[in-house]
Amino acid sequence: MATKTISSTIAQNNFGRILDDVIQNDSRYVIKRRGSSQVILLSLSDFERLLAADDHERSAVGRLLREIAPVYRLGETVDEQGNTYEHRPA
Repeated sequence: MATKTISSTIAQNNFGRILDDVIQNDSRYVIKRRGSSQVILLSLSDFERLLAADDHERSAVGRLLREIAPVYRLGETVDEQGNTYEHRPA
């Protein structure tokens, strides 16, 4: 089962093909927007498998999510390029 990373524009322009790939090949897609991972697209059967998975498999998925997840901290602003800026009182 492959996990692929694509931009939201590519996902939007190729949604039918991506759905076919997800359903027929058990692919997973991480969809990025403004350079930051935002969404995971996976099949219903893959989702059901994850819900029924043992702790070891859930841990593996958790590690993957932490690797691709954007890192935000409270009080930060994220610009369109994915850069973060901390707000400081004036």
